[in-house]
Amino acid sequence: MRALLAGILVSGLVSATALAGPEDFSTGPLIEGYGPNAEIDTTFDIPSDAVFRPLYDVAQAAEPGGLSRSLVTAARFLNMHARAGIPAENMQLAVVVHGSAIFDVAGAQAYGRRHDGADNANAALVEELVANGVAIYVCGQSAAHYDLQTQELLPGVEMALSAMTVHALLQQEGYTLNPF
Repeated sequence: MRALLAGILVSGLVSATALAGPEDFSTGPLIEGYGPNAEIDTTFDIPSDAVFRPLYDVAQAAEPGGLSRSLVTAARFLNMHARAGIPAENMQLAVVVHGSAIFDVAGAQAYGRRHDGADNANAALVEELVANGVAIYVCGQSAAHYDLQTQELLPGVEMALSAMTVHALLQQEGYTLNPF
């Protein structure tokens, strides 16, 4: 009987402390359709003049025809911080793509060549990220390895000498590697 009562008590505490459920997530306000996030009643205040320069390193390719989890994460960063009141101009994101993930930011022909004619589900997301000021860089060394040409990249995506070069330079500019 004591174990049953303890289980009921613990169960009640867990459900009473839940913050949000799947129905509390939505996209926007900057990038609709991508980057779902929930509004949170925080106790950790973000200074109103905070400037964010997260740097995302993307080496894991999405499943063929699927969305890149890392690109969705960049959209979520923008959306949740905009929802929390951070001005868009105070968010300066950069994404460095290398390895086989470079095809996630490649145009239709190159993507289809790599993935048996599949469509690049990331194309619209990349367009939205670039339109919202996100800098996306492809590692030129990975591109050379996979024979991906600069002109085959989606609009707004830049070819760099290497991922290592971009990381070194952007960190000197105050960008911080975001591990999520």
